[in-house]
Amino acid sequence: MTLNSFDLICEIAGDRFIDLSKAASVFPQLAEMPLSIRILFENLARHENGENITSDQLARLARGDAQGLEIDFHPSRVIMQDSAGMPALIDMAMLRDKAREQGMDPAALNPQVPADLIIDHSIMAHHSRGPDALLRNQAREFTENRERFAFMKWAQKKMDNLTVIPPGRGIIHQINIEYLAEVVSVRDVYGARWRFPDTVIGTDSHTTMVNGIGVLGWGVGGIEAEAVMLGEAISMLVPPVIGVHLTGTLPPGVLATDLALKLTETLRGFGVVGAIVEFFGPGVAALSVADRATIANMSPEFGSTSAMFPVDRSTIDYLRLTGRPGAKVSAVENYCRRTGLWFDPSARPCFDDVMEFDLSTVRRTVSGPSRPEQGRDIDAVPTVMDETIGRELRTQNGVSDGDIVIAAITSCTNTSNPEAMIAAGLLARNARQRGLAVNPRIKCSLAPGSRAVMHYLRAAGLDADLSALGFNLTAFGCTTCVGNSGDIDPEVAKAVTDGDLCVSAVLSGNRNFEARIHPLVKANFLASPPLVVAYTLAGTMRTDLSVLGTDPEGNPVSLADLWPSAEEIDSLLRQVVVQEGFTSSYSDVTRGDENWEALDVAGGDTFSWLDESTYIQRPPFFDLPSNFSAGKILDAARPLLMLADSVTTDHISPVGTIARDSEAAAYLFERAVEQKDFNNYGGRRGNHNIMARGTFANLRINNEMIDGIGPRTLVMPEGRETNIFEASEAYAARGEQVMVIAGQRYGAGSARDWAAKGTRLLGIRVVLAESFERIHRSNLVRMGVLPLQFEEELGRTSLGLTPEDRFSIEASCDTLSPGGTFRYPSLAPTALSAWNSRRFVGRIQGRSSATCAKAVSCPALQSGCL
Repeated sequence: MTLNSFDLICEIAGDRFIDLSKAASVFPQLAEMPLSIRILFENLARHENGENITSDQLARLARGDAQGLEIDFHPSRVIMQDSAGMPALIDMAMLRDKAREQGMDPAALNPQVPADLIIDHSIMAHHSRGPDALLRNQAREFTENRERFAFMKWAQKKMDNLTVIPPGRGIIHQINIEYLAEVVSVRDVYGARWRFPDTVIGTDSHTTMVNGIGVLGWGVGGIEAEAVMLGEAISMLVPPVIGVHLTGTLPPGVLATDLALKLTETLRGFGVVGAIVEFFGPGVAALSVADRATIANMSPEFGSTSAMFPVDRSTIDYLRLTGRPGAKVSAVENYCRRTGLWFDPSARPCFDDVMEFDLSTVRRTVSGPSRPEQGRDIDAVPTVMDETIGRELRTQNGVSDGDIVIAAITSCTNTSNPEAMIAAGLLARNARQRGLAVNPRIKCSLAPGSRAVMHYLRAAGLDADLSALGFNLTAFGCTTCVGNSGDIDPEVAKAVTDGDLCVSAVLSGNRNFEARIHPLVKANFLASPPLVVAYTLAGTMRTDLSVLGTDPEGNPVSLADLWPSAEEIDSLLRQVVVQEGFTSSYSDVTRGDENWEALDVAGGDTFSWLDESTYIQRPPFFDLPSNFSAGKILDAARPLLMLADSVTTDHISPVGTIARDSEAAAYLFERAVEQKDFNNYGGRRGNHNIMARGTFANLRINNEMIDGIGPRTLVMPEGRETNIFEASEAYAARGEQVMVIAGQRYGAGSARDWAAKGTRLLGIRVVLAESFERIHRSNLVRMGVLPLQFEEELGRTSLGLTPEDRFSIEASCDTLSPGGTFRYPSLAPTALSAWNSRRFVGRIQGRSSATCAKAVSCPALQSGCL
């Protein structure tokens, strides 16, 4: 039971709750705090125990004295997609084994907070054209993932407090906002019924999409999610909160996607990494809840932890539209009004910083060719494409530089937005009426994040117009946005390879990192659904869309000719986007199709591992010795890789296709698995042997130890070039320690546990980078890999680090403290750059100690993790 030091517990209709309005009478500053800080205060107050959570912490948070304050945050639920969620469940199955070995009841080991797992990352767009594309892809999905699905169905049956939503039901974040999220939860806690703000952490960085309906949540790695499922709090420093003051309204023809991409560019420049972004001001009311969710989804691309919107009348209307029970919706409104969490458009909270943003300044925007923050007005795209090509244009067998080979209306980011989807359908209808067509060599796909999307597209007849251009229903899953794009046309692939062409993809997604969408596609652009259709009609990214094609009479057709009016879009929205479309779509969401229902689930309270399985193996992590049990942190370690800036978890973690000449392929060939049955790394995440071989195996990784790009490295001192896995094995056989040297923004990208797990299995003890992404840094710590950061303005280049160098840290792990420093010996810079056995010597300096010019810091470590 909470200590209730400040007498803040009150009741609504017999339910207990922390009265934030009453708290504001105790701490007047709290009423002026950002929404997210007040939600964190409620969370602490409800869990106050006098030990981990104290009255002093509550007072400091309420008074705005939270800089450097570490708190324990208890999310009310966990949400997972199958790619990252299944390894978490496999680890829990391993824990059940350990429990039985120690004489405990394995059935007692269950998630301690409600957990939902949505299977949405398994399906691939193998088939995209034709009316049967969806059924063919779903059939192949079950063929390739039967073992995985059987395991997840076992977990669904055997683990309490876990809900598994079978494949084919939609994308995790869209299901979250349309069905799972409560905004205000009512639950039995400490033997009484409580009301409190719905909070969530998820195993996908775009969990922030739920911020659009007023739910505080963010993405974590699967490792952190496991800890929360087992009842642990998230230990965190109270983040700064950056306010974005919205004014004005969007111009006609500008959609939420354009706004989200522009905000991504602007907020990246403003600097919000690690902060909570919170939107306020009169412009909030000008955005629909679907618009807000589109923006909040892009929070990882801003670099922020969350991107919060408040609860207001639009939120309540959205909850009713999506079929939430009337009594629950009323309870949300009553609670938010009673506690002061209801939006006041005139309020100006005390933020750590504020950015002004006028919605009327936004134009139609595309982001690319390789990062979401590369926002471009559409008239600038041809120049950007030419700069990306960077040479004289080439053509090979009818395929030219800049040609679009993949076009996808996909991703929770935009398919959750009915205005954007209706606009895409209407633009397709207008193009069809003008007699335009799409080059059949472009791989087009339509993969909504919810079955409700097809309900309103069919009601409007727009599904036929999209299909006529090649955008057939392909899947209810992430597909292209997560790299599950499948193969492109074989003739196109051959032309791209033979001519070394720079071809393009355009998608309505949230990520476009190099080699993510398809290994042969170098230029990837994010755009709104109607702009995806428009670019596909043009067939190339070397266009400003002033001409999309010609009609049968030979007349040029422009984007302006086809773009539907705001009145036309709004009229159709009101007709076809109705509650019944959502309620019917979610009435059987936990029941799978006949393939799922026919799955045979073996095993009792512990899982029956199969030694011969190439999909699921009992993980080894409880059997690994500690990297840092005793002695020096590093002892003459060699660099396994020396990486450039912006190495993302897409480069580190095994994702996408398993290449035929890879170590993972060799492992499968040895076990008589044919290449056609390889599936992909996402499907094989339950087998640590494959995942270790696929870590750092991305074809576009930039290891500065070798010439060129690719997953190769040097084994030193002989300088032998080989793949990453074989090099790690060679060093292990010699008993030599290894580490990774990296540049800035190391580990940016989706929250992937295997980026950390694979690093650990390769024997890497330390990652020394110029800067880290928060989630990956935390996951490294939890896996027993030490993240160290160069002091500001120093790095691998300025220090002249080379593959010949060896690295030692003579301190032991028990001397570590967050934010401390290791000191170099006192050497002149010229001597330092010439010395081939660099040693980081001395003790860890405290947070308040003066930093030295040549030092590396130890950020965000938690005691006892290593």
